[in-house]
Amino acid sequence: MFPVSIKGVLQSPEGLVVLMLNERDEWELPGGRIELGERAPDCLAREIAEELDVEVEVGEPLDSYLFEVIPGKHVFISTYRCQLLGGFMPTISHEHKEIGLFDPARLPANLPKGYRDSIQKALGL
Repeated sequence: MFPVSIKGVLQSPEGLVVLMLNERDEWELPGGRIELGERAPDCLAREIAEELDVEVEVGEPLDSYLFEVIPGKHVFISTYRCQLLGGFMPTISHEHKEIGLFDPARLPANLPKGYRDSIQKALGL
C-alpha cells in the first residue's frame, strides 16, 4: 500500500496559482494525507485550512497518479479543483517553507509534472 495525499488546485482572487515550497525545495499543491475514515474533499478542506488558514470549497476531481517522492518512495496523489471561500490572507504553517503565488503561464521549474498537469487541467490550459 502507498500513502494517499489529497491536493488542491487553488487560485488567489487575482487568479494566481497557490503553491507551497516543501522541505525538498519543490513547489507543490496545498493538501496532505488523508486520515482513516475521512472523505477526500473533507481531507483537502481540512489540510488547506491547516496549511494556509483559508477556507475552500472542494470541487471536482482532476487527476490521480502514483508519484515517486524520492527514489523508492511512492505516494498516491489525488487532485481536486478548489474554490476560495471568504477572504484570502494566507499564513504559512510549520509544514512548508514558503507560500508562492504564480501566474498560471509562469509556473516554477521545480514543480513536479503531475501537479503541473493538474493545474493545466483545472484551468483549461
